[in-house]
Amino acid sequence: MVKKLKAMAEKQAAAAAQMLDSQLAGTIRDSAQQIWLAGLGAFSKAQGQGNSVFETLVSQGLQLQKKTQGMAEDAVNAVSGRMTAMAQEVGGKANASWDKLEAIFEQRTAKAMGRLGVPTAADMAALSDRLEALEAAIAALGAKPAVAKKPARKAAVRPASKAVTAMPAAPAAPAKAPARKAASRSRKPAAA
Repeated sequence: MVKKLKAMAEKQAAAAAQMLDSQLAGTIRDSAQQIWLAGLGAFSKAQGQGNSVFETLVSQGLQLQKKTQGMAEDAVNAVSGRMTAMAQEVGGKANASWDKLEAIFEQRTAKAMGRLGVPTAADMAALSDRLEALEAAIAALGAKPAVAKKPARKAAVRPASKAVTAMPAAPAAPAKAPARKAASRSRKPAAA
């Protein structure tokens, strides 16, 4: 009995499905027919109105194109602004990094030059000021400052870290001693 009921239910379901399929197929056919007729009506209307419909469509197309171009330009401008801001930020960071690297290089170079005993610009300026002060003192005493053609010896290089101290007075040049003549001994040939 269960088998009979099951078979009857399956038949009714199949009949309902066929009925639904036939109704769905009919609805689809009706819709397709209406779409076809709408297309024919639009074609007929376009033939009747001719150029005016074409011109209307062209003007609507131009309006749509302007609208989309405006939106695209706005988007491009927004992206361009963001990219410019990012480029400026990256450039600023790069400049800051470069400045920092330059400062480190200058510090290390100055430190290495100090170890080698190379005088700094400040040392040279202090020495120049002292030289000017000495020249002024000599001029005040009424003596003319001696102009040296060439220094007799090279000054020792002092480390840059030491402060410039008073320079010792230059030793007086020794008086020239009379040149000794080498005793020339003449050899006489020995008499044989």
